[in-house]
Amino acid sequence: MTEQQVTIYTPESLLANPRKMLREMFSDLAAGRELAWRLVVRDISAQYRQAFLGILWAFILPLANTVTWIFLSKSGIVNVASTTVPYPLYVFTGTMLWAIFMDALNAPMQQVNAARGMLAKLNFPREALIVSGIYQTLFNAAIKVALILVTLVVVGINPGWNLLFFPLGIVSLILVGTTLGLFITPLGMLYGDIGRALPLFMQFLMYITPVVFPMPMGGLAATLFMLNPITPLILTARDLLTGQVPQFMTYFISVNLVMGLFFFVVWMIYRLAMPILIERMSS
Repeated sequence: MTEQQVTIYTPESLLANPRKMLREMFSDLAAGRELAWRLVVRDISAQYRQAFLGILWAFILPLANTVTWIFLSKSGIVNVASTTVPYPLYVFTGTMLWAIFMDALNAPMQQVNAARGMLAKLNFPREALIVSGIYQTLFNAAIKVALILVTLVVVGINPGWNLLFFPLGIVSLILVGTTLGLFITPLGMLYGDIGRALPLFMQFLMYITPVVFPMPMGGLAATLFMLNPITPLILTARDLLTGQVPQFMTYFISVNLVMGLFFFVVWMIYRLAMPILIERMSS
């Protein structure tokens, strides 16, 4: 007879025994990997099966955004300073990288929202939802990166050895996006205003990130660009992708180290908040 795992629930706060809490976090992370894979296969199949254009939607929106900004620039409606690579390629790579970041940011809340029924009825490792979101982000990112690489070949840009380090840029975008998304998930599940306000805030954030505009040389805009922690991620990933020398590598490493530590903090917050969220969903 197979021995059944026994879980004992007590009123004692998990913070009273941090070592035990960390052990349970990593144990649940390992236990939830198979469920996470099943969830992502289900979600990706449903997402593209129910759409006529299928997998094309993974990059249709970034392409539309690219075309829009190229039109605004070419027509003179928006004046853009010179860029290190041709402006169409600058915008295209920027919007694709931003889309990967946004996928990672939105994934935690989307996964928890989609699993409302499961959370209310079943006891399973909640970390499976985080891992499932990361898997899905990686899948969509792979499609976008493949399209970027094809574009580089077409325009004749050879990134050289820098391309070997480009995956670090993708991993950093997913790490920071997932961390921030996990941070806002508890509040977003409790207050619908968070989900409604987030697109507005992220639209503003995109304009102070070197996605469609190059880094300003001075003034308030330059300060906002530099204070924005997403700036070194986009710039470094684009530089590695297009064969440029990364100018913000120290800033890039610092943001990733801080966000790596912050991830463990928000992961603990997520675990502590889940019982409250589940109770709220069930009521």
